[in-house]
Amino acid sequence: MKKMRWQIEKQVPFNSYDYFQKTLITSNGFREYDVRWLIGKEINPNGFTVMGKSYGTYAQRVLGEKRVVVGHDFRKYSQDLCNAFILGLLSSGVDVLDIGLAVSPMLYFAQHLLDCKAGCMITASHNENGWTGIKIGKGLSATLEPDDILAFRKIVESGDYCTGAGTYQSVENVYEEYTKDALQEGPLAKPLKVVLAAGNGTAGRFVPDVLRKLGCEVVELDCTPDWDFKRYNPNPEDVAFLHNISEVTKANKADVGIGIDGDGDRIGVVDDQGHEIFSDILGLLLARWVCPKNPGRPVVIDVKSTGLFFDDPILKASNTPIVIWKTGHSYIKAKVAEVNALAGFEKSGHWFLNSPIGRGYDDAVTSTVQFLRMLAASGKPLSQLHAELPKTWNSPTMGPYCADDAKYQVVDAIAAQYAQDKANGVRIGGELIKDIVTVNGVRFQLEDDSWGLLRASSNKPSLVLVAESRKSRDQMYDIVEHIQARLAATGKIGEYDQVLPPR
Repeated sequence: MKKMRWQIEKQVPFNSYDYFQKTLITSNGFREYDVRWLIGKEINPNGFTVMGKSYGTYAQRVLGEKRVVVGHDFRKYSQDLCNAFILGLLSSGVDVLDIGLAVSPMLYFAQHLLDCKAGCMITASHNENGWTGIKIGKGLSATLEPDDILAFRKIVESGDYCTGAGTYQSVENVYEEYTKDALQEGPLAKPLKVVLAAGNGTAGRFVPDVLRKLGCEVVELDCTPDWDFKRYNPNPEDVAFLHNISEVTKANKADVGIGIDGDGDRIGVVDDQGHEIFSDILGLLLARWVCPKNPGRPVVIDVKSTGLFFDDPILKASNTPIVIWKTGHSYIKAKVAEVNALAGFEKSGHWFLNSPIGRGYDDAVTSTVQFLRMLAASGKPLSQLHAELPKTWNSPTMGPYCADDAKYQVVDAIAAQYAQDKANGVRIGGELIKDIVTVNGVRFQLEDDSWGLLRASSNKPSLVLVAESRKSRDQMYDIVEHIQARLAATGKIGEYDQVLPPR
């Protein structure tokens, strides 16, 4: 039987006639809450047309929506894939509202602006070049979660798509409306000098203008477009990215240096002295500023975030419940909405600011604007605000390679080992295990409130390792090395994306 053009194949040779005549979509691209593939190896343009047919079907059957907002990030192949996706949408009978080149939060904002429950952003987020994917909306300020991904995948693989003839509209005013919304509280209380790093990605097109209108003197760093990302991947958790921001911040005597990821929904920050401050600590500083104005509203943090949230005196005084939840933008967005949290924070730099300071989705521009408002209003340098917090020693987020079909089993096995360690009174970093949180991987908390975390990455074949010590740098190393030894013993771990420097 002859196979049809739109029948899904798991393997299609690159640089072949079949690449344009067959549809390539591999099953590993359907991840926990996003869909992501390596372009050419795991998906092709025909695959994006099928994804468009499938989402148009999902929008109509599940969301009851006949319109879909679409945008794409700045990668050399993103617009072509977006156009293929739009063809699929149109063929399913939905009307397309195309906002073009955008950061992901502009897509979410456009859904609110246009009152449209369906939206898709063609982006690989912070993944390295060669990756592509889709952030998939399921309502306002909401994206697909695991059960939704399964339902969507079922539509993709069934071949049972809606058919019709949708219309196309280019929406031209989203950036202007997005900027007005971000700046609705007016200029800063005092001007600040800000180094802004975009890693040659999408944020360089939009964010410098917003910050200048806010009242900042902006020193642009890699805000010019270069879709090859020759210097480094625009990822706020990448130490090389942060180190470069640090150097330029010190050289320009700036108040702060801010880095924004490839699709504009995450931030990373260095202070006025060039010191890198992880985003969970920054989130705590922002929470200390906004929570007293909105007492009693919860704050959601992910399992990678600092334990300082739980015993912070300002948050306790404002009666702020702390909810710890799964890492991942879809998870935190959903939890923020569920508990009506004032904000949600991830160590990765996703911040989810809710009403009255946001709409509950992750937005690096809104996060940056509110953070700079806090800094200007404090009258203190960021280094001083950081120094006023209790001292902790935090590891960067480290990602050892682990195959997609093995990573969850590896984490489950090591979680069981730490549960046994707790029962047996094993000491790590000189301390007994006090508690174990398994809401997302395994986070073991020691008696002195230091902790270590291991979880599976939700969007690539790797694990995630993080540690925080309340005692010393050496103890933080002890915790990391304990987890690393467990991982090495599995025989299923490859190269780390970054490691701690020598002790």
